[in-house]
Amino acid sequence: MSARHKTTIRTSTSDAALPHSLVLLLAVGAGFGVASLYYAQPILGLLATAMQASDSAIASIPTVTQLGYALGILFLSPLGDKYDRRPIILAKAAILTLALALCGLANGIGFLLVASLLIGISATLAQDIVPAAAHLAPASSRGKVVGTVMMGLLLGILLSRVASGLVAARYGWRLVYGAAAVAVALFALLAWKRLPRFEATTQLSYRSLLISMAHLWRQHSALRQTAFAQGLLSMGFSAFWTTLALMLHHSFHLESSVAGAFGLAGAAGSIAAPLAGRLADRRGPALVARLGCAVATVSFAAMGASSLFSIKGQLILLALVAVGFDFGVQATLVAHQTIVFGIAPEVRSRANALLFTFMFVGMAAGSTLGGVALTRWGWMGVTVFATAASAKVQRL
Repeated sequence: MSARHKTTIRTSTSDAALPHSLVLLLAVGAGFGVASLYYAQPILGLLATAMQASDSAIASIPTVTQLGYALGILFLSPLGDKYDRRPIILAKAAILTLALALCGLANGIGFLLVASLLIGISATLAQDIVPAAAHLAPASSRGKVVGTVMMGLLLGILLSRVASGLVAARYGWRLVYGAAAVAVALFALLAWKRLPRFEATTQLSYRSLLISMAHLWRQHSALRQTAFAQGLLSMGFSAFWTTLALMLHHSFHLESSVAGAFGLAGAAGSIAAPLAGRLADRRGPALVARLGCAVATVSFAAMGASSLFSIKGQLILLALVAVGFDFGVQATLVAHQTIVFGIAPEVRSRANALLFTFMFVGMAAGSTLGGVALTRWGWMGVTVFATAASAKVQRL
C-alpha cells in the first residue's frame, strides 16, 4: 500500500465537499457491483437451452444469487464498522471478477449455480460503497451524495438487463459474463488508486458485532419498519423482473434483447434517487418513503389493465409501468437509507446490512413466488402478487 493510502483517512466529521470524480467512482462501483446480480435475468431462456435445464431449474439462478447477496450483506457488510472499508471493497471486487469469469466458463447448471452464489456474496461490495459514501460526505449534503451513489447502483440494476439482453442476442451469453468481469476489474484498479482509508468505528469482536445487530434491531423501531417495508416492495419488484423475460418469450415470442430493453424504461425511474435524496434533505425521508410507496403500488396495479390493449399497447403499458414502479421503489429506498444512516454514525454498516438483508430476502422470495404465480395464474397472477406486496407496505 502506498504512503498516500496509509495517510489519507476521511472521517464523517469533515465539512469538505467530496470531489465529484470520487462520487462518480463510488456510483460506478456500486452500479457494476449490483449489476452482477441481474445479468442472468433477461437471458434465462438462452441459459436454459445451453445448460439443458428446465424453466424451474434455470429460474433458481436469480434466487440463489439474491440469497447469496442477502447472506453476504448480513455476515460480511458489518465488517465495515470494524475494519477499514477500502481493503474490504478491493477484496470483494477481486472475488467478484473471478466469479463472473467462472459463470462465463460454466458448462452445467450445478457449476453455474455455485458461481452465481459466489457472485451474490461478493457483489455486496456495493453495500460497502454506499455507507462509505455516507461516511465521507458532510452532513449537509449526505442525502445528495447517497442519492447520487444510489442512482449509480440502481442504474446498474436496470441497465444490466439491457446490456445483458443485447450482448447475449448478438454475441452469446458467455460474453455477458466476460465483459462484466473486465468492468469490475477496471473498477478495482481505479478504486485501488483513488479510495481513501476509513477509520474503524468499533472495536467489537466479529461475534459481538453480529450480536450487536440483534440489539440494533430491537432498539430502533425505525430500522424494523424500513426493513420490512423495503422487503415487501422488493418482492413485487423482483417478481416483475424475474418473470418478464419468460412471459415475453412464451406469450409474445420475443428474444432476450427485447426483455433487456425494458431495462431502459426502468432506468428512467433512476432519476428518483437524486431527487429523493434532495427532497429527504429538505422535507424529511418519511414523506419521500410514503410518496414512493404510493407510486409503486399504483404502477403495479396498472398492469392489470394490460388485457384491454393490443400487443403493442400491452408492451407500451409494461414500459410505462416499469418507469413508475422503479421510480417509486428507488425513491423509497433512498428515503429508507437516509433514515437508517441517521440512526448513529458508528453503526451505519450494520444498520445498512439489516436493511438490505431484508430487501434481498424479499427479492429472492419475489423471484420464487413470482415464478409460481406466472406458472399457475399467468401474468395476472404476477400483477396481483406485486400489487398486494407493495400495498401491504402502506399498513406498516
